[in-house]
Amino acid sequence: MNSDSESSQYQYLGWLLTDDVKNNEQSVESEENDGVKKLINEATASKSSEPKLGGTPQTLQLGEIPTVQDRFQAVIKHRLQIQAQDHPPLFPWETQLIDYPDFVDEPSMTLVPTWGWMVQQSKLKLPCPLPERVFQQLLEQCQALVTSSVPLGAKLVQVVENFFPNESQALNDIAGLVLRSTYRSVGTLETMPNIQSDYSDLQPRQQMALSLLAAKQLLENLTLPLSATSPVVERQWLTTVGNLNIRVEYQSEGKLTKLLVQAELPVKGTLILRGSGTLAMATSSTSGYLSVELGCEQLNPTYTLEVEFPEIDQQPLLFVINPTV
Repeated sequence: MNSDSESSQYQYLGWLLTDDVKNNEQSVESEENDGVKKLINEATASKSSEPKLGGTPQTLQLGEIPTVQDRFQAVIKHRLQIQAQDHPPLFPWETQLIDYPDFVDEPSMTLVPTWGWMVQQSKLKLPCPLPERVFQQLLEQCQALVTSSVPLGAKLVQVVENFFPNESQALNDIAGLVLRSTYRSVGTLETMPNIQSDYSDLQPRQQMALSLLAAKQLLENLTLPLSATSPVVERQWLTTVGNLNIRVEYQSEGKLTKLLVQAELPVKGTLILRGSGTLAMATSSTSGYLSVELGCEQLNPTYTLEVEFPEIDQQPLLFVINPTV
């Protein structure tokens, strides 16, 4: 048996021995008392009787009685231990001895987020993870504001301000720091140190900074910019049912322009592409590739792409496509 199994069994054995000793306390105590009384009677009898010729009288001092009791208990406990080692106790669900592994390395045992879109957080560069509730609310706010035309700094503040009411000045100051630090150095987020604390244990200003960093990256993940020099953009979003891969391409043929969206879905789902009062939709009943496209004479300032996965959430994931061509 391995050490962990032996340790568990010895712990269980200790409990069992203690329980047996307690359950049999009265019977053991009765036997001990009988034995002690017998010894006392023998000692008394030896004192009252006449010693034999040439013999040495046998006596027992009363001070030796606790020693006899301790010895008696030790003998009983030793016998119980030997019996338990020869016949180890079983758990209620066991019919025979089983060696359990030191650890379980099975994907089915891995803890996964309960909210389908939550897995994407592992792709963000954050000093410590956000609670699922916080991440979900941040993503919902980002999707509500992703199509807004307000500057990015103001958008970040609007995303997180519900978490920190009456802290607009502090949020503005920290949002400015977040924007400046990431603009000045591309590797800032790469070298950001980890925080060895849970989100709930952080100071309010630390929580603000962490939330703003997450909001900025989420907005970037949800925005698909297109230009003449970069007519193709790709995104990946992780979910509990697999990876969602999106490819958006701007195509131009004379005066006719076309926006083509191709997606690789991990499960059955729906794509909805909207722009300039027009809509294109495609649905797949299985996982695999799915595409939608919109043709128009001139590109609009913004398009939206909704990805629906009924298996993981009733709310679709909303992307914004910003062509600048």
